[in-house]
Amino acid sequence: MTSANASRQAVQAASDDAAAGEDAHLLRIRRLGRQLFGVSDCVIVLGGDVMAADAATGAFCRRAAPSGGAGVIPDALRHEALAREAAVSGAPHLRFFASLPVTGPDGGHAGSICLVDQAPRAGFGDDARRLLADLAALVERELALRSMSAVQLDLQKKNKNLRRRSLVDPLLGTWNRGAIMRILAIESERCAKAGVPLSLIVADLDYFKKINDTYGHPVGDTVLVKVASRLRSCIRAQEALGRYGGEEFLIVLPGSSHATALQVAERMRAAVAAQPEAVGGDLLRLTISAGVASSEIFPDASAEDLISRADMALYVAKDAGRNRVVHATPDLS
Repeated sequence: MTSANASRQAVQAASDDAAAGEDAHLLRIRRLGRQLFGVSDCVIVLGGDVMAADAATGAFCRRAAPSGGAGVIPDALRHEALAREAAVSGAPHLRFFASLPVTGPDGGHAGSICLVDQAPRAGFGDDARRLLADLAALVERELALRSMSAVQLDLQKKNKNLRRRSLVDPLLGTWNRGAIMRILAIESERCAKAGVPLSLIVADLDYFKKINDTYGHPVGDTVLVKVASRLRSCIRAQEALGRYGGEEFLIVLPGSSHATALQVAERMRAAVAAQPEAVGGDLLRLTISAGVASSEIFPDASAEDLISRADMALYVAKDAGRNRVVHATPDLS
C-alpha cells in the first residue's frame, strides 16, 4: 500500500466515523461505492446535505453534478470548466468524476451520487454505469423509506393529539369527566397496591347559575376558565384536575394524606377568592365550596365511595353558606 493510499484511507475512515452517528444507511452506500469502484470517495448530495470525505470534495461534487442526467469526466484537468475548480487544481487534486442523479419520493430531482478519485480513468463502461445506477437506486429506496417513516410519525402524532383531545375538556383544558374518572380508577388501584393514601376533592363554583343568568354564558365560560386555571396552580404534576360537571371539578391526589388534601382544598378556595373578576362595570367575587374525602378516613372505600363521601361534604359546605371546605367523616350525613 502506498503512503498516498494509506493517508487517503485514514482520512476516509475518520470521515466514516464522524458520519456514522448521523446517517448509517447512506454511509453504507458510500462505503459500497468506494469498494466497488476503487475510488477515493463516493459522495452523496441531497439538497443542502453533502456526505463527503472533506468539504472541498463535497463542494466540488455539488457544483459539478448535473441535475438532469449522468456525467462522466475521465480527467477533470482536461475539462475546460472543471480544471479551474479548486479541488482539481489544488488539494485534494481530484481527476476522475462520475455522477448520476437521484430521484426523490415525489418524482422530482433530489440530488446525486458521485464518484471521485485522484487518478484519471480512461473509461467508464456500461457495466460501471449500471452499478452506479444500482447505487443511486439504493439511495432512492432509502429516501422513500424515510418519507414513509415521516408520514407514519406524522400520523402517530396526529392520532396522539386526537386521543388527547378526546380526553381534555375543550373549554377549560382540564381532563374531561371520562378521563378524570379513568385516572381516579387507576390511581385508586395503584395507591392500594402501594399502601399509600388516596384523597380527592370535589369543588363547585358558587352561584354559577346566577353569573350565567346575569351576564350571559360567554362570561360564565370565561369565569370557568379562570377558576380552572387557579385550581390547577394549586396542585402538583402527579395530581389531576378534571371537569366533573358543568361548574364542578374533581381533583385526584394520589399519595396525599387527609390533612394534605384539606390543605390543598383550602389553598384552592383561597386562590379563587383572592382576585375578583371585572365584568363590565361590576366586580365578581368568585368563591368555591369543596368537599374532601380520603382513604385514610375510609380505608375500605372504593373510588366511587370516596366521590360520594366528598359530594356529601360539598353539600354540607353549600348549606353552611358556601366559600368553605368540609371534609368527609364517618358521621357526616
